[in-house]
Amino acid sequence: MLEIKKLHKFYENGKIKTEILRGIDCLIPKGELCVILGPSGSGKSTLLNIIGGIEQGDEGSILVDGEDLLKMKKSELAEYRRNKLGFIFQFYNLVPNLTVKENIEVGAYLSENPLTLEDLLKTLGLLEHKDKFPTQLSGGQQQRCAIGRALIKNPDILLCDEPTGALDYKTSKDILELIEGIHKQYCTTILLVTHNEAIKDMADRVLKLRDGSIRKDYKNENPISAVNVEW
Repeated sequence: MLEIKKLHKFYENGKIKTEILRGIDCLIPKGELCVILGPSGSGKSTLLNIIGGIEQGDEGSILVDGEDLLKMKKSELAEYRRNKLGFIFQFYNLVPNLTVKENIEVGAYLSENPLTLEDLLKTLGLLEHKDKFPTQLSGGQQQRCAIGRALIKNPDILLCDEPTGALDYKTSKDILELIEGIHKQYCTTILLVTHNEAIKDMADRVLKLRDGSIRKDYKNENPISAVNVEW
C-alpha cells in the first residue's frame, strides 16, 4: 500500500543546508494503524506532510499503490490528496460560520464516493449536535467534527498529526477510541503522528524516529484496545 525508499528531505537557509529526513525506508501494508513516534524535531510531521503531498521530498521515492509521489506533477498531487487522503490535525481548522453538518459536508464535495452523512454523524456521536456551530462545541466535539470532515471522503489513507495534542486526558482517550473504531469499521489505513509513547500500544505497527532516521520499525503482535491505553 505505502512503500517509502531512501527518502531524504533538506531545508536550506542561505548557505546552510539541513537534512531533515535521512534516508527513510519503510513499508506500511493496507489497512494498518501505524503510529509514528518521535520527539520534537525528529522529522515525524515532515514525513507525514510528504506522504500527504503537502511537502516535496528531495530524494528517494514514496510509492502509493505503485505510483511515486515524488514524480507527480502539482495537478497529480492535488488529485492524489483529493481522492486518496483524509487529514486530521492538532488544530481543528473548522469553518466557524458553518454548522457541524455543513463542515463535514465540505469533505463530501471532494469525493466521488463519500460515506453517508447520517451514518457518520451517528458513528461520531454528533447527530444531536449537527446544527451547532464550532463555537458551541467542546474541544473534543470539534475534533470529532474535523475527523468527520476527513473521513466522509472515504479515503484510502487517514493522516493524523497529533490529533490529541490540544485535548485533555479524557477527551484524548475518547478520540483514540473513535480512531480505533474508524479503523475497525472502515478498514482505513491510518498514520498517526504523536510524541505520546503510550499510544503506540494500540497500533498495528510502530515507527520510531530520531534525528530524521527510523530507529525502530516493528509490528505490534498484541495491540491493546484504546480504552486500555494509559499515560
